[in-house]
Amino acid sequence: MHGWTKKAKRFLFWLVTTAAALVVVFLFVAGFVVWSLIQPPSDQFGKVEDEAKFARRDVSSLPAATEPYFAEMDKGLLKGIEGGEYPQEIRQIAGATGLDPEAIRQAAIRGQNAWIVWTGGNDRFWDFAARNTIGAFDLLKTVSSHPSQAYGRDNRFRYLGLVNEPGFDEATGPDPKHFGLWLDQRRTDTPPDPFGGNPDADRRYPGVEVGARGKPVEFEAREVTLPVGSYYGEPTGVMGLRLFPNPDFDLKASKKWDPDRYYNDPSYYNDKDLVRPYRVGMSCAFCHVGPNPITPPADVERPQFSQITSNPGAQYFWVDRIFFWNTQPRGEDDKPTSNEGNFLFQLFHTNPPGSLDTSLVSSDYINNPRTMNAVYETVARLGIASGTGWENLTGDELANKQFQDYSQTAALHAFFNKRDGKSASMRVLKDGSDSVGTLGALNRVYLNIGLFSEEWLLHFRPFLGGQKISPIRVPDAQKNSVYWQATETMTADMAIFFLVTGRSDLLKDAPGGKELLAALDQQQVARGRDVFAENCAACHSSKQPKAPAEFGVGEGICEGGGAGPQYRECWDRYWAWAQSAQFKQLMRAQAEKPDFLVDNYLSNERRVPIDLVRTNACSAIATNGLAGDIWDNFTSSTYKTLPAPKEVTVHHPVSGAATPMQSPGNGRGYLRPPSLISLWSTAPYLLNNSIGHEIPYSYPRYGKDTESGPVGTSGTQANSGNGNYPRSPSACPAADPKDPYMPCIENRLSAFDTSIRQMLSPETRRMDKATEEAVPGYIYRTSAPSCLIIPKGFVPDQIRPFSGLLSRIAPWAFKDDGSIALGPFPSGFPVNALVNTKLLPDHDEDAWPVYKRLITNGPGLVSAFAELGGQCSAQELADPAVRSHSETVVRETGLIDRLVTLSKCPDYVVNAGHAFGSDLSQADKDALISFLKQL
Repeated sequence: MHGWTKKAKRFLFWLVTTAAALVVVFLFVAGFVVWSLIQPPSDQFGKVEDEAKFARRDVSSLPAATEPYFAEMDKGLLKGIEGGEYPQEIRQIAGATGLDPEAIRQAAIRGQNAWIVWTGGNDRFWDFAARNTIGAFDLLKTVSSHPSQAYGRDNRFRYLGLVNEPGFDEATGPDPKHFGLWLDQRRTDTPPDPFGGNPDADRRYPGVEVGARGKPVEFEAREVTLPVGSYYGEPTGVMGLRLFPNPDFDLKASKKWDPDRYYNDPSYYNDKDLVRPYRVGMSCAFCHVGPNPITPPADVERPQFSQITSNPGAQYFWVDRIFFWNTQPRGEDDKPTSNEGNFLFQLFHTNPPGSLDTSLVSSDYINNPRTMNAVYETVARLGIASGTGWENLTGDELANKQFQDYSQTAALHAFFNKRDGKSASMRVLKDGSDSVGTLGALNRVYLNIGLFSEEWLLHFRPFLGGQKISPIRVPDAQKNSVYWQATETMTADMAIFFLVTGRSDLLKDAPGGKELLAALDQQQVARGRDVFAENCAACHSSKQPKAPAEFGVGEGICEGGGAGPQYRECWDRYWAWAQSAQFKQLMRAQAEKPDFLVDNYLSNERRVPIDLVRTNACSAIATNGLAGDIWDNFTSSTYKTLPAPKEVTVHHPVSGAATPMQSPGNGRGYLRPPSLISLWSTAPYLLNNSIGHEIPYSYPRYGKDTESGPVGTSGTQANSGNGNYPRSPSACPAADPKDPYMPCIENRLSAFDTSIRQMLSPETRRMDKATEEAVPGYIYRTSAPSCLIIPKGFVPDQIRPFSGLLSRIAPWAFKDDGSIALGPFPSGFPVNALVNTKLLPDHDEDAWPVYKRLITNGPGLVSAFAELGGQCSAQELADPAVRSHSETVVRETGLIDRLVTLSKCPDYVVNAGHAFGSDLSQADKDALISFLKQL
C-alpha cells in the first residue's frame, strides 16, 4: 500500500510538472507568435524596389506632362495670354520668382497635371486594398456603372460625391475593350486624352512594363494582348482615378476572369485571390477636386472643366459609399440595409461628407475623420511661415527636398537655411505635424495614398494594426523608388501651380453675389467687422498688430514662433497679448483698413493647445508624426518636442460622466486654426465637418437616372431599375436650395447660415440622446445592429485549414461556411469605443501598462464576444430577440467600460468645443455672420 502511495505521488508530481511545462511551452509559443506579429520585418527595410526600378526605368523616363488639357479648370488662369497680358496671378508669381510669366505658366500646367493625373505607381497599393479590406473596398467597381449598383455616372456626384470628368457617357453595357467591365465611354466629340489610353499618349508616356503587361492573355475564348499602357494610366471618367493594366493578370488569371460574376456573384468577387484585369490609381485630385464655388456646374453630373477646380477639397465626398462599394440606400420603409449590418460600414459611416480619416491605412488606433484640406492663398500662407513657422530639422528630416533644389522655386531659398537646418514651414495637417517644408509636405501625401507601397507596407499592418510601426525613410525612397524620384521632380511645379491658382472663392465673384452683399445692412457689416477683430482675429487673421516688447511675443525663445519644448510658454505670451484691450483696439483699427482682407490668410497658423479650443481631442493626439512613427521623417525635431497641453474633459459614451484626459505631449495636443477664406462656401465646420447639419442615416436617396437627357431639367423624379430609389434633380440652381449635398450657390449659403449659427450657439448643435447624463454634443454610433464580418474568401490562409475545428470550438466567431463574424453590436453602439482600442504602446511611453491593460481585460472581452453569439445573418440581425439579447450582453458584461479603459482616445463627443463667440449678444452674432459672408 505504501509503495502504491509513493507511485501515486510520483505520478501526480509528474502530471503537475508536465502540465506546468506544457503551460510554460504554450505561453512561450503564444508569446512568440504575438511577438512575431508585433515585430516589423526590419530585415527588409530599405532593400525593396518599386515596380519602375524593377523594370529598369529611371527618373528621366517619367517626365512631367506638359499638355494644357485642364487649363479651363481653376478659373482658367493657365489658359495663357488674354487681353494682351498674362493674368495678374501669373505675373505676381513671376515677379516673386524672377522667372518669365510663360515659364511660370508652363510650370503651373505641369503641376496641375501632376495633381490631377499623376498617381506615382499607387495602383499597386489600391489593388492590394481591394484584396485586403474583406470585400468592402474596390475602386474598379467605384468607377463602374453596372445595373446591380446603386450608383453610376448619371448619379455619381449626388450619391458618391465624386466629380465626373467631362467628355464621357455612362456605360450601357460591358466594354469588350476592357474585359467586359462597365466603364464610362469616351464621347466621340471629345479629343483623345493626352496622358494615356490611346496609342499616341501611350507612346509619349510609355507605361512600366512588368508582369503580364504587353503579353498575351485570354478573353472570351480569344487571345488578346494586355496593354502596357501609359505611366499616367488612362481616364476612368472619374476625376482623380486612372486605369492601369494589372501586371498580375496573366494567362492563368485571364482564364478565370468572369465580368458577369465580378458584378453579381459574392462567392466570386469576395475572394482575396481574385485577379482583376485592371488596377486603379489615385491622384490627389480624387480627394481635392470639386465643383467651383463661384461658377458651379449647371448640371452636377455633367460638369464642364471650367466649372470644377483643384483646390477647395472634395467637400461632398461620401466615404461610407465609396469605401464600401456595395452600399445601397434605404427604401421607403427606412429599414436598415444589408451593408448597415457590417461594422466596417458603420466605421466608414462615421465620416461626414467631405471628411476622411487619413490614418485609416497606417492605423494609429484612433478613428479621426477630418475634412479634405482646401488650398487657398498659398502666397499669404508662405508669408506666415516666414514669420512664425520656423522649425528645426535633423537627421533624415533633412533629406526632404526644399525650394532651392529646383530652378522654378530657387528664388524662395530663404524658406530653408542649409547651414542650421531651419525650415519655414506651412502646416497643412490639422495638428500642424507636417513641418519639414512645403515640398516635403506635398511628397508625403503621395506616400499616404500608396506611392512606393513595396516599402511603405513593411512599416505597419495596413488597416488592422497590431504591428509595431516604424518610419519610412526618405533616403530609402530616394534610393529605391523611381516613382518617388519622379514625384520629387514634380512637386516644385505643384507648388507653382498652387501659388498661381490657389486663390479665394469670394461670394462677390459668384453670380448674384455682389447684389446679395450689397443688400446687407452695411452698418451691421461694419459692426460685424469689429466683432471679428475683437473675438476672432487672434486666431483667424494673418494681419495683426505688432506686440509690444513687454509681452515677449516673438522674442528670445519665442523667436520664429517658438516651436519646441518651450512652446507652451510662447503660446501663453501670445494669448495674453491677443486677449488684451490694447490688441483688440489695434486689431479693430487694422480691420478697418480697405486692404485688410487682401492677402490675409485668415488664420495665424499657430498651434493652438487643445485645452483652449476644446474641440474633439482625437485629431490633436494623433501619433503618426511622433519620433519613430510612420511619418517621423516628415515632422520636425521641434514638433517632436512640443510640451504637453493641459487636461481636457471627456465623456463616457454610456453614462455621460465627465473625466479628465491628459495628452503626453511630444507633438500631441495641438491644432492649427483653419483659414476662414471662402467661409461662405465651405460649410459644414470644425475639423471633422460635424457642425452644420445633421447626417441621419436616411439621407436623400439619389438613385440612378432612367430617363435620357440632363437630370433635373424637368424637376421630376423617376425610379431606377436597381431598387426603385427615387432620384433627385442634378441642376443648379437646385430644386431645393436647402439641400446641403448640392454645390449650388444657394445651397452653400444655406449650409453656411446653418453651420455658423451652430458654431456661435453651441446649445443648438446636434446632441447625443443615448447617454444617461447629457453630453455637449453627439457621439458616433451605429445606425443598426452590426457585426464585424470577414467573408470566407478573405479569411487568412493560415486560418482556413482550421475553419471546421474553430467553428466547433468558437462558433460565436467562426462560422460553418468558413467566414468569421463577431457581434452583433446593438444599434446605437459607440463606434469609437471599439475602433479606438489601443493595441500597442506609442513609441514614447512605457509598454508594460498598455500590455497589462490588454491582458487584464482580454478574458472579459472574449467572454462578452462569446455571449453576443455571432448571430450575424440578415435574418438574425432583424430578429427583435437577437437585438434584445445583444443589448443585454453589452450592458451586463460591461463591454463598453472595458473598451473605454483600453481606448487610445476616449473623447467620444465629436462636435463640442470652440465656444468662442457663444457669449455674444444675438445682435452681434448676426452682425458677425454678415461680415463673414464677405470672406
